Amino acid sequence: MAKQKNSAIKNILQQLILDAFAEQMQQNFNYKQIAAKLNVEDLVTRQLILEIIEEMAEKGTIKEIAKGKYQLKELQNHVLGKIDMAQNGSAYLIVEGMEEDIFISPRKLRNALHGDQVKVFMYAKRNGKNLEGEVLEILERAKMEFTGIIQLTPKFAFLVPDNKKMNHDIFIPLDQLNGAKDKMKAVVKITDWPASSKNPFGTVVSVLGVQGEHLTEMNAVLAEYGFPLAFPKEVEAESNAISTKITDADLAGRRDMRKILTFTIDPFDAKDFDDAISFQTLANGNFEIGVHIADVSHYVIPNTALDKEANERGTSVYLVGKVIPMLPEKLSNELCSLRPKEDKLTFSAIFEMDKNANVISEWFGRTIIHSDRRFTYEEVWEIIQAQTGDHVSEILTLNELAHILRNARFKNGAINFESAEVKFNLDENGKPIGVYVKERNDAHKLIEDFMLLANRKVAEFIAKKGSKKSPLTFVYRSHDAPKEEVLEGFAKFAARFGYKIQTKNHAEISKSLNLLMSDVEGKKEQNVLTQLAIRSMAKAIYTTKKTSHYGLAFDYYTHFTSPIRRYPDILVHRVLTSVLDGDPIVDKKMEQKCLHCSERERAAMETERASNKYKQVEFMKQFLGDEFDAVISGVASFGFWAETVDHKCEGFVSATSLLDYDDFIYYESEYALIGKRSNWAFRIGDPVKIKVISANLSKRQMDYEWILDLDFKPAQNKKKKKFNWHKE
Repeated sequence: MAKQKNSAIKNILQQLILDAFAEQMQQNFNYKQIAAKLNVEDLVTRQLILEIIEEMAEKGTIKEIAKGKYQLKELQNHVLGKIDMAQNGSAYLIVEGMEEDIFISPRKLRNALHGDQVKVFMYAKRNGKNLEGEVLEILERAKMEFTGIIQLTPKFAFLVPDNKKMNHDIFIPLDQLNGAKDKMKAVVKITDWPASSKNPFGTVVSVLGVQGEHLTEMNAVLAEYGFPLAFPKEVEAESNAISTKITDADLAGRRDMRKILTFTIDPFDAKDFDDAISFQTLANGNFEIGVHIADVSHYVIPNTALDKEANERGTSVYLVGKVIPMLPEKLSNELCSLRPKEDKLTFSAIFEMDKNANVISEWFGRTIIHSDRRFTYEEVWEIIQAQTGDHVSEILTLNELAHILRNARFKNGAINFESAEVKFNLDENGKPIGVYVKERNDAHKLIEDFMLLANRKVAEFIAKKGSKKSPLTFVYRSHDAPKEEVLEGFAKFAARFGYKIQTKNHAEISKSLNLLMSDVEGKKEQNVLTQLAIRSMAKAIYTTKKTSHYGLAFDYYTHFTSPIRRYPDILVHRVLTSVLDGDPIVDKKMEQKCLHCSERERAAMETERASNKYKQVEFMKQFLGDEFDAVISGVASFGFWAETVDHKCEGFVSATSLLDYDDFIYYESEYALIGKRSNWAFRIGDPVKIKVISANLSKRQMDYEWILDLDFKPAQNKKKKKFNWHKE
């Protein structure tokens, strides 16, 4: 016992000695100086410090500079990476190429924040311990502006950040409030962080409004993820200066499609229409189908203020009840919107197709169109079902061709992911009064299939151009095959529901995943398995590298069809124009632009997710104390998440709240919380009954309580084996 105690003391001393050396890395110290730094005076402990230092020198952790003088060894101990904050104040350093993240305790962060690029000293790894390190230098801040709630006192104010990974309140001098009042939502910029201060100092840069109001909260979400709330004045000025008239110069070199039947199909509440379909039957019996895309690159000129702003935003953002466009309204909703009964400049992909959807010929170029009709998805779906209505013959033919294209895609190995998309009914104040799941039908898929065709054919056209000596710089949409180990993990999980997933052969993988998606439709585990399947896939990115799209089973793919809301599409239009004109663009910064667009796309997705989550919490707030049927959507050592069947609203059930029933332990190999005594198991996909006990709007978080009744018990662990809890 005494030996274990001495060993523990020695380990603690070793860490303290390392910390002492790390504080002044360029300095040399003898053991007496280290003892003094640690305020150690007794001879026994000082002798132990000497022994530890000599052992560390032998192991190479420190180096002996001169007789009895030591310095922390720097060789290969410095690493660069990104900070990933935990809610408890500690952090991990993510280093590219390193499998294991480096743990950093709160006192060794040196004011580094989530996402910061930093230089870290990595301590020598101890047996059985995780890698540990200490921040030496902050190389680049990820962000300096934070949203949150103002807390005002007579002498000072604080911003309490919304961001869960921002663990410091921001101190605000009263003369830096800029109109913000107590309990208001605001954006605060960090201006200083004195070494002596636990908290950073900041100034209010934007007052968002009263906490809880729809517009305030949506603007707060935008600000949190770095999307601006308004366009700069010079961008608006450039936009407003663009003429709305189509001149002879604009028409030069364009193919006139105005006399051919053309229409748009969009959601009922859409304001920007960036794609249209034209249709005509040719003399040979084939069909000419045009995919017409708003010619945004005609109006957005490279290196203008308008172009730079679009590039910076990267994408439009779709929040609940609010759209933040990539382009000013003059362009997105007027000039570039393919509104009915108006001549519009477009960039088109025109295909001659036979009745079997084979592409006989293709043409790409600038056009002018005149949309004859604006359809909603609901109207087209009604026409397809009833087989009557405006342009019924053309719509039914397009639907038949779309079905053939879709079936061919799945036959070639495309994966059919159909995840549930939650939508809200809002009152006049933006408060959610209803939740529903958006249904996808043949009307949605018709448009999707022809957009996919255009995107694929443009990518194939460009991919065949250029040479190894002079390759074209282009923006491809890349999607890698899933990592085998990740897919195997999903396959093991799916097997618990009786579904078999192949993991070796690409063709068999896609076939088995499609069978799974078909089999789970309408079942309680559908949403859970679909979401997990999507997560097991690699993330699609933009890149200049000629590469395939695994999920769509295309050799080459790009984004050509939505330049109003995606900046990569504008880049694609520019490259395609240059190739058609015989003077291909060579852009050495294109890969950098692709990386930026991928990052903004991810930020937009996170923003939209946060917006949905806020509205879900706001909606469920009215049901405090009510009970609902739910399905377990995630399991962890500290509890499980459950999604209500009726509303698709996810909340958390803590393991602590289950202690009245049993001591539940997370058993990783079983993907479950299992009761020690009862053998009850909570697994992903299991039905449960829950009560809503809290709905925290500021944290965008709901807490549920598990309800046990005679009709609603958790599943028994089927294997009924004895678990070695301690090893787990």
